[in-house]
Amino acid sequence: MLVVIFRARIAALDAEYEHTAAQLRETALRDFGCLRFEALSAGDEEIALSWWPDEASISAWKQHLDHRAAQARGRERWYASYSVQVARVEREYDYP
Repeated sequence: MLVVIFRARIAALDAEYEHTAAQLRETALRDFGCLRFEALSAGDEEIALSWWPDEASISAWKQHLDHRAAQARGRERWYASYSVQVARVEREYDYP
């Protein structure tokens, strides 16, 4: 399993951002194999974590036209900066 870690410094979020984020999350989970998605924000920082079964699923998602359009709007309007990391999950523990 892989996790994509998206960290961003927010420039300005609006209603279009909220709508777009919700739609993209649903599409990733339903159509592209995303296993889980969580996002948190505090002040002007946001972090989103998404879990994927394999690199092919991540690559397909990265090329999806709606996702690419949202990435462009993110660079133009919503984010001052961002970084993306992809990491392999070696172990996972749950309680209880």
